[in-house]
Amino acid sequence: QVQLVESGGGLVQAGGSLRLSCAASGPTFSHYAMGWFRQAPGKEREFVGAISTSGGRTHYADSVMGRFTISRDNPKNTVYLQMNNLKLEDTAVYYCAAVWSRYSDYAASRLRYEYDYWGQGTQVTVSS
Repeated sequence: QVQLVESGGGLVQAGGSLRLSCAASGPTFSHYAMGWFRQAPGKEREFVGAISTSGGRTHYADSVMGRFTISRDNPKNTVYLQMNNLKLEDTAVYYCAAVWSRYSDYAASRLRYEYDYWGQGTQVTVSS
């Protein structure tokens, strides 16, 4: 099993940037495909982006394409979400999620049910 802890959230003005981190505990982090999701008040949790086990492949929701970047550092057991040009509608609790894979470059989908492990979330608030 893997445990996930997000950090780096906070209050930022529109147009600003934040970098979220997700630290994973447990062995074989490089076998976990990782994803980021977010949930705004009164809304369902939605997909933000995902990165493959090796870090070689990423994919994103249309709403964040070109503004957000996911990366990972497998020796440090950490995945990152760099968020630039933040908008008011990016305000949400951000969660990282993980699913184990036997494949060397597996990227999970945007479907929540595919992920087996979730962090507790970190709040991102974008102000005008």
